[in-house]
Amino acid sequence: MTKANLTPMMVQYQKIKDQYPDAFLFYRLGDFYEMFNEDAVKGSQLLELTLTTRSHSAKNPIPMCGVPHKAVQNYIDILVDQGYKVAICEQMEDPKLAKGMVKREVIQLVTPGTQTDTGAAGAKRNNYLTALTMPAQKQFGLAYTDLSTGELKAAQMTNLDMVVNELMSLQTKEVVVDDTIADDFLDRLRQLGMLISHQDDVQGSAEVSYVEQDLNTATLKQVVGLLVTYVTVTQKRSLAHLQRAVAYEPASFLKMDHSSQVNLEITQNLRTKKKSGTLLWLLDETKTAMGGRLLKQWLDRPLIDRGAIEDRQSKVAALLEHYFERSNLQEELVKVYDLERLAGRVAFGSVNGRDLIQLQTSLEQVPQIEHTIEELGDPIFKSLLQNLDPVSDVADAIRAAIVPEPPLSVADGGVIRDGFNAQLDEYRDAMRHGKNWLAEMEAHEREVTGINNLKIGYNHVFGYYIEVTKVNLDKLPTDRYERKQTLANAERFSTPELKEKERLILEAEEKSVALEYQLFVTLREQVKTAIGRLQKLAAIIASLDVFQSFAVVSEDYHFVQPQLVAGHNLKITQGRHPVVEKVLGRQTYVPNDVTMDPDTNILLITGPNMSGKSTYMRQLALTVIMAQMGCFVPAEAAEMPIFDQIFTRIGAADDLISGQSTFMVEMQEANRALSNATANSLILFDEIGRGTATYDGMALAQAIIEYVHNRVHAKTLFSTHYHELTALADTLKELKNVHVGAVERDGDLVFLHQMQPGPADKSYGIHVAKLAGMPNSLLGRAEVILQDLEEAADQEAPKLSAPTTAPEITPVTPQAATPTTAPAASESAPTPVDEQLSLFGDAADLTPAQAKVLQQISGLNLMGMTPMAVMNEVYKWQQKLSK
Repeated sequence: MTKANLTPMMVQYQKIKDQYPDAFLFYRLGDFYEMFNEDAVKGSQLLELTLTTRSHSAKNPIPMCGVPHKAVQNYIDILVDQGYKVAICEQMEDPKLAKGMVKREVIQLVTPGTQTDTGAAGAKRNNYLTALTMPAQKQFGLAYTDLSTGELKAAQMTNLDMVVNELMSLQTKEVVVDDTIADDFLDRLRQLGMLISHQDDVQGSAEVSYVEQDLNTATLKQVVGLLVTYVTVTQKRSLAHLQRAVAYEPASFLKMDHSSQVNLEITQNLRTKKKSGTLLWLLDETKTAMGGRLLKQWLDRPLIDRGAIEDRQSKVAALLEHYFERSNLQEELVKVYDLERLAGRVAFGSVNGRDLIQLQTSLEQVPQIEHTIEELGDPIFKSLLQNLDPVSDVADAIRAAIVPEPPLSVADGGVIRDGFNAQLDEYRDAMRHGKNWLAEMEAHEREVTGINNLKIGYNHVFGYYIEVTKVNLDKLPTDRYERKQTLANAERFSTPELKEKERLILEAEEKSVALEYQLFVTLREQVKTAIGRLQKLAAIIASLDVFQSFAVVSEDYHFVQPQLVAGHNLKITQGRHPVVEKVLGRQTYVPNDVTMDPDTNILLITGPNMSGKSTYMRQLALTVIMAQMGCFVPAEAAEMPIFDQIFTRIGAADDLISGQSTFMVEMQEANRALSNATANSLILFDEIGRGTATYDGMALAQAIIEYVHNRVHAKTLFSTHYHELTALADTLKELKNVHVGAVERDGDLVFLHQMQPGPADKSYGIHVAKLAGMPNSLLGRAEVILQDLEEAADQEAPKLSAPTTAPEITPVTPQAATPTTAPAASESAPTPVDEQLSLFGDAADLTPAQAKVLQQISGLNLMGMTPMAVMNEVYKWQQKLSK
């Protein structure tokens, strides 16, 4: 259908649609929201709706589908959750009073980043909308907000990797950009599943001026202005709850790149992608939605300031020592609703009577919470108590105005209490008296007519009426009533008196509903003026909730307060992996020590697969994170430094989107650690080098260990199956060998899960294969092959580079010695003499160096050495003989 043939309604629709080409347009028509053309075709598929057409007789009918307006939120959520935008187009005037086309306009654009109705499932999660600019080369501005709570933060960054890591850590679904961001970078973000929205100009407004007043750089102001402008343009409603932007430095927190957060399963289970089985799952004993969100924020950003960490730990300790006060606090917190999101709904104007009752109930708990904290008698809470504002004036205002159990809608009356407003009481009195009059009239008419089932009723079309069944019509006095409506089994009538009373009652009802709504809006505006106070109160209650959660977990799982030290001494006694322990049970889990004095920076971990090496490494990282969050830790005692960064390479993962193999991802993650780690960092490397050929892998692993040892000096746990690397302890003074114990009993492998000093004696790979249920014939063949390989290795050991301790490291790739090809045997060849060949010729011809080497060979205990140790000895002999 051409534009010339479009109806006025479709012309209006298309004009609005052209303003929102990247969104589904929900166009209000009566009781439905309709979609047309491409929106209808695609929307019907995504929402499983019936696709129909408009203008059936036209040559090209218009595809069409719709959803009921009362159920629209569910359909909006489905589309937004799948990464789409939805423009809600409303009727802006009463169709009965409109002249010509009903005026319509978009009242809100709902996007993945601006969605505020998250439901119960998302109560403890933030939904961040992020903005990004690049005003100068290698200078990025990043800002993010949760529109439901008003949180707003901004930071400056210097490279793309930092930006991507921050976006992924925030789990942002939508990124707002201007024309300073390159297209190739936007493509990279789209590959990561982020919706890109464009906002090319920053509009000056009171909201922008307010939120950016604490920012001190042009970059931060630009990106915050971009973000707030986009929110203003799309939401088209009050943003009074947006908080003043807070500038933050990522370096002010314990830094973890996204891969480290994923590997450590801090908030998401690697296998199920859910919360269960994560550190967040273990620590979350919060009682409020606000506390749950704050806990996750603390998990994402552990502290590096010793004073702030110890302040949190002291609050946890105080609650841990006062069981009854803590129990009272929990009971009070359970009754506190989501103050942050309630404040957001007040600002948006979407709050209803039930929301205000929730707000009142929450505020009524504050005096009791304050009393409970005072009973602790600990000065550590003095500052918190001084800032605890119960906002009692708001609670009093709601209590005076709103009925205890209000209806869901605020537009149909029944929300405001009797006695709150004299005019409203008059209207209600008129309505009650009118209805009493109707009841009296009904009784009187029954008596006069003798019709016992005569009744007075009401409907929206005909108003009040007197209904008489047809079998009783002959009992009616002539001309007593005026006929109004005929039904199948009855007749409906009216009288002048009934019409007058109807006018009075309906007028009172109409005025009553209008006045109630006006009174509700006035109360809502009064509450809006207290939004800032409500948000500060919410922050204090959320922190108390997290502290009590830490105390509960610490008590339940026997955690201890770690001692933070200024140096580089790390000593954890009987440490445990808290999540694994919760799953297995305390009696089953085997604890382990982690001891790294200031002179020990690398623990080289060997032992069989499945023995617990990765768990041992992860438990150290989780212990560090918990300690620097302010929580107690899973150990009998803990003394530890404050770490600035954690880097991990644990497990195997392909980056299928970028077409990168497991080994490439492994090398990239290792490179990030080597490039960015400091002496105050923690590095966890699990089986580095196993993704390539043996000699390549061994060479890389050795070179990486040496690099960390000689240049980085970070506390490092390095697990490996290359037993040859254990010889590095002889030459690298900051490295120590440890291994996970395992024993053979009747041919079966038994894991001890106990970390022991020194290197493991062998790998036990075939034993692990046996535990996995491999066929016995296969295992037997593997034993034969292993024996052959070991014999060949004894005959022909590769020459590996000796460890270097020089500042400039040039790793040497190991190369196998080239075997000498034996001459082919022939029938005429002489029979070989069975005699021992001399290594150096006749003893009389030996130099002193050769004689000394020969003496060392004679005294060598080969059965007590690893292949790597033997290789290093051979290297030393070679150096002596070449002099």
